[in-house]
Amino acid sequence: MATTESQNSKGSPERLDISTAMQRAAEQLAQMLQREPSSVSAVKATEDGWSADVEVTEIEKVPDTASVMATYRVSLDAQGQLLGYERVRRYAKGQIDR
Repeated sequence: MATTESQNSKGSPERLDISTAMQRAAEQLAQMLQREPSSVSAVKATEDGWSADVEVTEIEKVPDTASVMATYRVSLDAQGQLLGYERVRRYAKGQIDR
């Protein structure tokens, strides 16, 4: 896993790049929920670090399109440490947003 070990002129570690932030958000949420994320649907920089929306299958059903999905908003600090997460949406896997 790529890390940012360099420091800026003030001596504090630099902000992670977006792809590493995305990876860390998915990995840390997986550890907390004990479920593998399906995808990361959004990542954005914030004043304090990063915010990412991570999609997770919460209830697996047959057929697969009947499975229940959830979107979790994950907050990371600038170095990629988990600050918090919350479920912001639940939906059927086959559901399409309009």
